[in-house]
Amino acid sequence: MTYPPQPPPFPGQGGPPPRPKTPWLWITLGVVAVLVAGGTGIVLALHYLNGDSSGAVAGDRVTTSSSTSAPPTSAPVQIDGSRTPLPKRPTPLPDPTGCEYKATSDRPTSKPATKPADGNVPASGKATVTLRTGAGTIGLDLDRALAPCTVASFVSLAKQGFYTGTSCHRLSVEGLQMLQCGDPTGQGTGGPGYAFDDEVFPQLQYGRGILAMANAGPGTNGSQFFMVFGDAPLPPSYTVFGSISDEGLSVLDKVAKAGIDQSKPSPAQDGSGPPVMAVQFSEVTVG
Repeated sequence: MTYPPQPPPFPGQGGPPPRPKTPWLWITLGVVAVLVAGGTGIVLALHYLNGDSSGAVAGDRVTTSSSTSAPPTSAPVQIDGSRTPLPKRPTPLPDPTGCEYKATSDRPTSKPATKPADGNVPASGKATVTLRTGAGTIGLDLDRALAPCTVASFVSLAKQGFYTGTSCHRLSVEGLQMLQCGDPTGQGTGGPGYAFDDEVFPQLQYGRGILAMANAGPGTNGSQFFMVFGDAPLPPSYTVFGSISDEGLSVLDKVAKAGIDQSKPSPAQDGSGPPVMAVQFSEVTVG
């Protein structure tokens, strides 16, 4: 869903949106970010320069509002190869940390999944996840100190095979440069049948190499996530829970440069859409 745009009936996950090209927006450093994810179509619109800082996510897609949408372009994709450092919490979380995963009866799972047990999980240490695709292998390093409940959920879904066979449904290369994944429906409307709280803090920054959760507003994290390979002018509203390997970034660069399938544009009409080079997870392993 998007605020101010009227959101769909159910909230969902989202990813970062392309940056507006309008000159006055650049002059004032304005940013409009939209993430669409989960639920039955959820969009997140982030409005800055107009004095509206409200945000919401709709569907598991990344979009921008129609007023600032960028037209499709065949220009070569420009990617800044500089990594963004993984953020650190100014104050460590209690270790262990308590987590709660709430069933979403209004948004049933689109693929069989068992929600993690509520209770304490480790808030220290790392986990590694490997995503094998036809486009190449993407390694993920998950940081429990950043987002223990998110890491616990992601690892649980990966071990259950929830992500195996799913495809990344949304690529954005303008302004916000990311690939959004984690929806079994491939339409930006799916999820695991449960949701959990955000694990964010004001110092969060997004950019190349950052792994974050898509959402449909506060407390709506599910299964959809996005991988940033370039610019990402977003507010600290999306849980960062790890980083992407160098090999994985090379794969994302290749996918980005292959372009967006313009025959299947995003409903948000923000210039994003399915990648031409399919990214389907043939195998997802933990450890």
